Amino acid sequence: MAVVAAACGGRAHPETAPAPAAATAAGAFDERTYLRLRMLMVPVAGVRPEQVHDSYAEARSGGRVHHAVDILAPRGTAVLAADEGRVLRLRRNTLGGITIYAVDPADRYVYYYAHLERYASALTEGAVVAKGQVIGYVGTTGDAPANTPHLHFQIMRRPNAARWWDGDPVDPTPYFALPGRATFGG
Repeated sequence: MAVVAAACGGRAHPETAPAPAAATAAGAFDERTYLRLRMLMVPVAGVRPEQVHDSYAEARSGGRVHHAVDILAPRGTAVLAADEGRVLRLRRNTLGGITIYAVDPADRYVYYYAHLERYASALTEGAVVAKGQVIGYVGTTGDAPANTPHLHFQIMRRPNAARWWDGDPVDPTPYFALPGRATFGG
């Protein structure tokens, strides 16, 4: 895990400080309630919620904070949609390598999956995904250490359509309710 901590940089783009939980308005759910009701699945096949090491607040090089969790698994293990929603962007970048940005059904949160070996066949931007659907495979692309395959998973509040990659991070660990179990796809 220390090797991953040193290399896996956290955010996909420049760091911003996390905002406090969303204020509760009459008839609206606060952030914690909303995410708990989403019943998020651990996004790696075969991993249970209690097996996810919470690396969210761990320090990274350059004084950064991770603001994500790294889920170690053998190379090629299925990466699953943590929630139902839609694929927003399929991107490749220096830090995250092969990545997926997906949104929840209400477009409130962005789910960021990084260091993939490859995408699932036929996955496209705009595709609707089901919770547990295979969307990719664990790898070491980007700045991930070559000998430490893992999924870098992050949740961000979606600030607006124009800056979908730049939302305030949310620790996903307390919201994992279901073990990683593929429902279909691949």
